[in-house]
Amino acid sequence: MKKTLFAIGSLFLVLACNDVIFEEELASSSPTANFEYLWRECDEKYSFFEVKNIDWDEVYSRYRPRINEGMSRLELFDVLGEMLTELRDDHTNLISRFNISFFGVQNEGPDNFDFRIITDHYLPRDYFISGPFIHDFIENGEIGYIRFGSFTGGVSNFNMSFILSRYRDTQGIILDMRENGGGSVSDIFDLLSHFVTERTELYRSRIKNGPGRDDFSELESAFVAPSTGFNYTGKVMVLVDRGTFSAGSFTALATKALPNMVLMGDTTGGGLGLPNGGQLPNGWTYRFSVTQTLDLNGNNFENGVPPDIIALLNREDTSRDEVIDRAVLEIMNN
Repeated sequence: MKKTLFAIGSLFLVLACNDVIFEEELASSSPTANFEYLWRECDEKYSFFEVKNIDWDEVYSRYRPRINEGMSRLELFDVLGEMLTELRDDHTNLISRFNISFFGVQNEGPDNFDFRIITDHYLPRDYFISGPFIHDFIENGEIGYIRFGSFTGGVSNFNMSFILSRYRDTQGIILDMRENGGGSVSDIFDLLSHFVTERTELYRSRIKNGPGRDDFSELESAFVAPSTGFNYTGKVMVLVDRGTFSAGSFTALATKALPNMVLMGDTTGGGLGLPNGGQLPNGWTYRFSVTQTLDLNGNNFENGVPPDIIALLNREDTSRDEVIDRAVLEIMNN
């Protein structure tokens, strides 16, 4: 379940459906002009050069000699796409009718999730499905397990209240967001509103607003208010890994501000900058991160939100999920 790749595939499908018949891209500019345009757009607007210690001028010096006026459109796409992967950011893509470039941040860490293990050894066969959530009791009814695989925009006051009230008498809840590649930002607040009892500041964001490396707007705070439904105040173990990206990482970052939530697993894949983009002279489109999000102490975790407790799967044992086992231990011992 590589959600980042799923999102990229969905984007490709949308493009294909919009224009089934392949047409030549606009021929209004040369490979050199397209290269210069894309490099300059990133240079002036990308938000994480310093955070990721990327020397964009050095990148220019390596990629510019690979551009020539006789190269094919496939060769040009390969060079431009490869240049964008230097940003190590799955919010960065070059998009044509024949291909989409991507980095693949989930491959930067070990595979730390196997849902088949969970359905075979933890959940009952008739587990509940409520909107985007899969859930049921585990550990003889002592703990509620909630699998949240994607921010689909389907988190609602109804399904959250139903789920959390069902586990109101448990020792705690496991919220499993491993390999959650993100999606609808509104789901973050609809989800977390059920774990607070007062208006709470979660993190602070700013947008790149000038060509200089330090040209950013003032930080603006993001708050969550309690829901009008059932709010859970017990212990919540939030499971994450390198496949937890974008809205998943925003949620992981927000747990740092919520005392009843503990982040467990592996470092997330980042994606704490919202993407924006435009169109190259030849008609291809692109996007990259143009904002930054910091925790309440001013830390920038674009390279991945670290867990409070590290826990990894033992890939040689297909009968146990050591991350869940460790989460159970943390809940039952507190």
